Amino acid sequence: MTVSDETGAGTRTAEKARRALTRWLGEDARGRTVWGRGRVLAALAVLTGGLLAFPGVVPNTPGRLGSLLESFLPWLGLVIVVLFGLAVLRRSATALIALLLPVVAWAALFGGLFRSAQAGDVDLVVVQHNVSDENDDPAGTARALAEAGPDLIALQELLPSALPVYQEALAARYPYHEVRGTVGLWSVHPLSDTRVVDIKPRDIEEYWSRGMRTVVHAPHGEFAAYVAHLPSVRLGVGGFASARRDESAERLARAIAAEDLGRVVLLGDLNGTVEDRGLAPLTSQLNVAESGFAFSFPASFPVARIDQVMARSATVSHVHTLPALGSDHLPVVAQLRWA
Repeated sequence: MTVSDETGAGTRTAEKARRALTRWLGEDARGRTVWGRGRVLAALAVLTGGLLAFPGVVPNTPGRLGSLLESFLPWLGLVIVVLFGLAVLRRSATALIALLLPVVAWAALFGGLFRSAQAGDVDLVVVQHNVSDENDDPAGTARALAEAGPDLIALQELLPSALPVYQEALAARYPYHEVRGTVGLWSVHPLSDTRVVDIKPRDIEEYWSRGMRTVVHAPHGEFAAYVAHLPSVRLGVGGFASARRDESAERLARAIAAEDLGRVVLLGDLNGTVEDRGLAPLTSQLNVAESGFAFSFPASFPVARIDQVMARSATVSHVHTLPALGSDHLPVVAQLRWA
């Protein structure tokens, strides 16, 4: 190809681009310009941005719609993508500019979670996992969790029949463990002063024990470890049923607020995301993960992280999940640094 041919090809490409831009900027069949069309899309973009920036404006009554929105708040990013595609197809500059609002709001809320784990000091590595009362391979689950090499392993839905299997499989690497009710903690460090934490909702009359507290004597100093399994939530015709979960979260938060030790680590299936206002009694006094989405439920197609690691006087620097291990939850691994 000669220089003149290359110049001609470049000119034709530039001309095609100019014509395409002219068509995009031109008026539609109704005589509307790029500024006059797509106003509905622009309004939807502003609404999406408003929900991201101020989800608290959505009331929790009736049906706890506010908590429902907050549980899936990161997924509003998909709404942004759809609106962007429609704005391009609609050739609306107004809609594209309006989309800057939800993009900035989403990035401010969740952009930091894309950061990878930072190299540096890690004082504590923990695993949080609801092993499921239907798990048919507790020994395999225990071995896989131990292979991740954490200092602590917190488990929920421990059945009496499966407990000896976990104890035997974890004994070599984790000589210290405590179990209360259906929750337990395995540790490479000594444990002491273990007790039940009563987080049972008032309307549950049968035996129900899903909270415990123990002191971990680690090389960097002792700290209180709480293991909890809050009540499940349900989505039905009446809305988002989370009253029991919220009540249990308040009871757990009061126990942690009264904790004498300054350092606290909470590990649990909390059946809620950190954005959900139902967990505000906990998130208002504990630090949550700074990076990593780590969606943990359901294991077949995770859409939310309801398995949490939170801390007081410590930073939860990063979280990630392990592969599925016979449960409907994925295990969550967290790295912590003491303040």
